[in-house]
Amino acid sequence: MDDNHLGDFLRARRAGLRPEDVGMASYGARRVAGLRREEVAVLAGVNADYYTRLEQGRERNPSPQVVDALSRALRLDADARAHLYRLAGATPNDQPSVHAAERVSPSLRQLMDGYPNTPAFVMSRTLDLLALNALADALYAPFEPADNLARMTFLDAAGRNFYTDWDRAAQATVANLREATGFDPDNPRLRELVRTLTEHSADFTRLWNTHTVRGKTQDAKHFLHPDVGPLTLTYQAFDVREAPGQQLVIYHAEPGSLSAQSLNLLGSIHATRRRPATRPHR
Repeated sequence: MDDNHLGDFLRARRAGLRPEDVGMASYGARRVAGLRREEVAVLAGVNADYYTRLEQGRERNPSPQVVDALSRALRLDADARAHLYRLAGATPNDQPSVHAAERVSPSLRQLMDGYPNTPAFVMSRTLDLLALNALADALYAPFEPADNLARMTFLDAAGRNFYTDWDRAAQATVANLREATGFDPDNPRLRELVRTLTEHSADFTRLWNTHTVRGKTQDAKHFLHPDVGPLTLTYQAFDVREAPGQQLVIYHAEPGSLSAQSLNLLGSIHATRRRPATRPHR
């Protein structure tokens, strides 16, 4: 990871737009994909030389007004716009830096354990799995270990079988991880994780370089579990107010569906495997 996070993001998003996407006519041959710097500057109403300095990292602190103008020019959605503000330092960051190992509170663990029929887990911004209830532990049992969703997706051999639509899961995972750079780009855990993934996965590197940003809120996931077969689960993600950066993720199956039945079976299988063997009565 280099240090020009703002410039890299602007350059990547510029490359993803065509003149027709923003209502501009295209003139002359284009040596590279996407809009020219001058075109972005015109759309944002800023000086072209100033915009060039932003991309090159020679200017790193644009005003909120400039950030807002660039967001509109680059057609950023809400997640990407918030990410740009954080990279530019235009939004006060009153959340503590998460450089130390994260701790899940006992009360949150107790809450998760209160959902015996639903997988629930807590993860960090860097997608580390900080705590899992019993059914989440059973869901991610194919991975060894079940420690980080990005590592599990790209570097664990189980990943491509576990995620039925692996390409979609991979894109979402990278977009979630990319969001973390806006909150704490110097986080050593984030740097270490990205370094490892880029060294060992060409797919991760390709997706990481698109600078796509997306937060985790809700979605449907399709899994293929070796113990119970296909599972279609919907998740909801909730920010943990007492621990900024942590999210509680809860999966659930449509009541009465085959996935609900399979999820119940998975819980039974997992409970049986964890139950200590009893000695026969004499």
